[in-house]
Amino acid sequence: MDRTLFVINPNSTQEVTDQISLALEAYRIPGGPSIVCDTLRSGPPGIESQAHVDGSSERLLAYFEAHPQHAQADAVVLACFSDPGFYALRETLKCPVYGSAECAYLAAAGMGPKFGVISILSRAIARHKRQVRLLGLEHKLAEDLAIEIGVTGLSQEDVTFKRMREVGGTLVQEHGANVIIMGCAGMARYRERLEDALKVPVIDPTQAAVGIALGNLLARQGNKAAQKLAA
Repeated sequence: MDRTLFVINPNSTQEVTDQISLALEAYRIPGGPSIVCDTLRSGPPGIESQAHVDGSSERLLAYFEAHPQHAQADAVVLACFSDPGFYALRETLKCPVYGSAECAYLAAAGMGPKFGVISILSRAIARHKRQVRLLGLEHKLAEDLAIEIGVTGLSQEDVTFKRMREVGGTLVQEHGANVIIMGCAGMARYRERLEDALKVPVIDPTQAAVGIALGNLLARQGNKAAQKLAA
């Protein structure tokens, strides 16, 4: 039976969804689940404040009610570093729901002694640090620094990459980060270039979440295949 891994971008910027989908191309493997991406068109252009996060739950619940085919996916990934609507969706959807930020933090914690976060705006940092504390990973956080560019401005490639390289360099050289997390799903296009520039692993949050979700789906698929062979 065909399996589907559904990725929802909770902001209304289609270009962000397009870049997320492009970054997930390597995860679309023969025999694996279909990876489908969509945009929450009722959302704000970017999730940039606690108010945006708080207002997303109702919009996401309404989206899945209006699109039952996506609610019936085998796994859902929230492609936003604030994990908006995470708990509400886990309460209402029958499939596993993966938050990009949570998965990125957990992945980074397993890759090195200290991780740093490149945020879009300074006002996001307190929100990020709250989640790090809730996950019990505060001792692994080197620092969280902002590039001061909003979601819709991330498409300005020269300016954005320059700031990400500068901030990433500060996290590595001055704060001792061994791993860097890009603190916005809209940064997906910069991961490889940034990793080459900083010489440390760089984590894209949506890739981290899809990687974990995909691994779990493939493991269950493999278990079922093994059971059929043994029968």
